[in-house]
Amino acid sequence: MKIKNAGAKKLKTFDVQAFLDSTGVSRTIQTFEAKETIFCQGDVCKDVMYIQKGQVRLSVVSKAGKEAIVANLRPGDFVGEGGLAKQPIRIATATATTAVTLLVVGLKEMIRVLHEEHAFSDRFIAYIVERNIRIEEDLIDQLFNSSEKRLARTLLLLARYGNDDRPQFILPKISQEKLAEMIGTTRSRVNFFMNKFKSLGFIHNHGGLHVNDSLLSVVLHD
Repeated sequence: MKIKNAGAKKLKTFDVQAFLDSTGVSRTIQTFEAKETIFCQGDVCKDVMYIQKGQVRLSVVSKAGKEAIVANLRPGDFVGEGGLAKQPIRIATATATTAVTLLVVGLKEMIRVLHEEHAFSDRFIAYIVERNIRIEEDLIDQLFNSSEKRLARTLLLLARYGNDDRPQFILPKISQEKLAEMIGTTRSRVNFFMNKFKSLGFIHNHGGLHVNDSLLSVVLHD
């Protein structure tokens, strides 16, 4: 049990940024302003990106032109890793929701590093597993929870609740329209619940949107 805990702690604290900076990995740094497109659905998969700063939204557009938000990624997340599984083209569009700084590693270089650097590959695999779990939780959330619970959970996720290394309880600016898209409801419903959360003291708007951990009670309430 002690060995397992020690290994988990070591994996949790592995610094991907420091590793990429110190081991001679061939990479470039790219910056994007808010609302800029990083890559488009249908582009060739040629690299993997590590989010150093800012937030990135992944979205998919159907043949009928309907857009769905797939994920909202944050510093410490990877984006564009589908090429590692021989995905030939991007299946989603990545857009900067804030100013973003990315470390960009070509596919061949990324594969080499994953094979040769075990600490890095362990951390990358852990990230992929964590992301899959998050996607499954999102699907369950959409299928079984009310829009009020979905909104509360989304705000907590954006605030990185439960992430001990990088908690963030003041959110970057995000419109009610975007929140409505993310949870699959209307703007009017989001507005109603946001006002409710404010009246209960779960959130407030002084100097940015502050999310209090007391909002968790909405998610846990049956």
